[in-house]
Amino acid sequence: MSESADPAGPGGLTTGEVARRLGVAPTTVRTWDQRYGLGPDRHTGGRHRRWTPADVARLERMCALTATGIPPAEAARLARETPAPASAPAAPPSVLPRRAPAPEAAPASRAGSGLRLGDARQECRGIARAALRLDAAALDRLLLDAIREHGLVAAWTEVIVPTLQAVGRKWESSGERYVEVEHFLSWHVSGALRRAAPDTAPDRPGASVVLACVPGDNHTLALEVLSAALAERSIPVRMFGGALPVESLIAAVRRTGPAAVALWAQSRTTASRPLAQHVAAMEWGVRGARRSPLVLTLGPGWSGRPAPGTARPHGLADAVQALEGLATR
Repeated sequence: MSESADPAGPGGLTTGEVARRLGVAPTTVRTWDQRYGLGPDRHTGGRHRRWTPADVARLERMCALTATGIPPAEAARLARETPAPASAPAAPPSVLPRRAPAPEAAPASRAGSGLRLGDARQECRGIARAALRLDAAALDRLLLDAIREHGLVAAWTEVIVPTLQAVGRKWESSGERYVEVEHFLSWHVSGALRRAAPDTAPDRPGASVVLACVPGDNHTLALEVLSAALAERSIPVRMFGGALPVESLIAAVRRTGPAAVALWAQSRTTASRPLAQHVAAMEWGVRGARRSPLVLTLGPGWSGRPAPGTARPHGLADAVQALEGLATR
């Protein structure tokens, strides 16, 4: 049973209950505990940690500080050093508000509009405001801070993607007024991924991974983060980017003999099941020891059942795990 499912004992709240009141993920609360010492001041017995009103107040200050764009490490230091207001004694756990007010009351950006980010990590708010202001320096700093703080996979899944989705919703609901913000944010995310990734790993025969968008698709950002995550794991990657023609894709696969080929399709109109099956059936090597690549179909365009001979990971972490296991055999 997870902590979020445990009932609160008389000594305080569980980590899951605290996370729900703050509007963050339980993993965020645990990370703040482990990395920055923002955990409960005392144990109350039992297997799980219990959070008192004073502990929760410290986390509320952490949320409020990170919501302004302050890096998590600095926000944690300030949260530890700033005492709780004496005029607002903490209520017992049973009457704590369902959600801390500080993150919800974050001021709107100077661009004139806030973004609906729901329960996404608090770092999203600082990144979204920097994007709305078209503040390149602040945006670069915040993106790199998130990647260094949480790692590429977690930063992409829990910080960058929710922010991109929020900007996309803002664009869709405002008569295409924020197209420049979406392009601006995407460009800087791409740059941050390149700066955060290590150098490309040297090629190892039969261990490389080919990444490409299918013909007619130019949405490369998810492949860029996958490329960076594989480079972190010393897996050789050949990235071909957007809208790779069919003939060029087939030629690249034949020339490199990869362990895997990842094909991105943003829409069902560009996702070609026959193409994915054709690549999965390609063979190379000496007779009696021929090999074929594992084909991963990535992106919303491949919704539904996987094409025969292909695999469809559920998210970035699954794709990295599948490719890491295959390339290191």
